[in-house]
Amino acid sequence: MAKYDRELDASGLNCPLPILRAKKTLSDMQSGQTLLIISTDPGSVKDFEAFSRQTGNALLNSADEGNRFTFVMQKS
Repeated sequence: MAKYDRELDASGLNCPLPILRAKKTLSDMQSGQTLLIISTDPGSVKDFEAFSRQTGNALLNSADEGNRFTFVMQKS
C-alpha cells in the first residue's frame, strides 16, 4: 500500500466542503508532499480536477470505487 504524507477523509461531505478541507490541509503541508483524499460526493471528481488546474497542485491519481472516490494530490 502506498504511503502518503497526509490523509483527509471527506466522506459524507458535499461540495464545496471536500475542496475546502483539502485546501486547508494542503496549506499546512510542504511542497512535494502528498495528500490522499477520500470522498463520497460524485461531484468531487470534476471539483478536484478543476481545483488542481486552478491551484497548480498536481492531481497524481483519482479512482472511482463505486460510492467512494479517492484522489492523490501533490502540493506544488
